[in-house]
Amino acid sequence: MNTALTFTYALTVLLLIATPGPVVALIVNTAAASGSRKAMFTAVGTNWASLVLIGAAAWIILTSAAIDKAWLSTMSLLGCLFIGYIAVGTLRDALQAPAPQAPSEAPKAARGGLLQGFMVGISNPKDIIFFIAFFPQFIQITESFGKSMVVLSLLWVAIDFAVLSLYIFAIGKIASQRSNRVISLASGVALLLIAAGGLLYNLNELAA
Repeated sequence: MNTALTFTYALTVLLLIATPGPVVALIVNTAAASGSRKAMFTAVGTNWASLVLIGAAAWIILTSAAIDKAWLSTMSLLGCLFIGYIAVGTLRDALQAPAPQAPSEAPKAARGGLLQGFMVGISNPKDIIFFIAFFPQFIQITESFGKSMVVLSLLWVAIDFAVLSLYIFAIGKIASQRSNRVISLASGVALLLIAAGGLLYNLNELAA
């Protein structure tokens, strides 16, 4: 195994995953609103989605299959609508939460979970194009294409889960009713902005 190339890949993946996006926003909101256990299940769901997208990218690389860009844009558009739906629900729950001085009345928001994590993770099928462009740069970490893809995929999932776990741990440390409401509002706004930006981009792609 090419150790230097593997280390470079791991560092690159770490920086990519640590950058806040829809998955991080969902994980942070779930940890604040529904607790660490629910957030962990959500993280497993996003990892599951990553494996599906990586598998699709590996198949395309191996078979040189063509990608219909219009189909990808349409699926991405639907994904943005789903993220927007989650964002609106998150903001509604945060804004309707009881005052901080009445903790006994504060309901736990039913946000996150395995399925929702998967749906947000899979919501942008254009990630397949990213993986198609990204993985060939590191495919030489072993002499076998199949073995390299397994190693790259496992490293991606391991780093992804570790980073998301750190986010969950951090939210757990600062958790309070007041801070949870602020975190939910912030993550809801972030999800809404991501959804709006994605909608504009994909509508422009379809119109081109």
